[in-house]
Amino acid sequence: MYMDNQEDQNDLYQEIVLQLWKSYTRFQGQSQFSTWMYRVALNTAITYFKKAKQVVGRNEAFDEKMKSMQSSEVDMDIESQVHYLYKAIYLLNDVEKALVFLYLEGFSHQDIGRNLGISEGNARVKLNRTKSKLQEIIKNQGYEFR
Repeated sequence: MYMDNQEDQNDLYQEIVLQLWKSYTRFQGQSQFSTWMYRVALNTAITYFKKAKQVVGRNEAFDEKMKSMQSSEVDMDIESQVHYLYKAIYLLNDVEKALVFLYLEGFSHQDIGRNLGISEGNARVKLNRTKSKLQEIIKNQGYEFR
């Protein structure tokens, strides 16, 4: 979700595995292992994404593809709806992407808050705002689902 091409996704995957390996000795068992693992992976992805964003022109091909997709009429079946959802998620900021990712993975508001280092109530509010923002992006891009 954080990288738009396979090569960057593979690089990010390797970076996440490396960070998990390096930080394993610091796992204290105060949370579930999966919660700790998600937190390390998410922080690594956000850091990696910020570094990648600094490279000029990195997303030009993606922007061009989005423009061409926007102008064509598409019969949206489930697969294309998922495709457009991921394209819209790509336009969110890093924290919003993390919220959506954790929500789609089935995490509770409490677990989302714990993973992101915020309160459960804050996670709930941020998630609702992010859902609204995502709906607006989808609507503005002409991908509104019926």
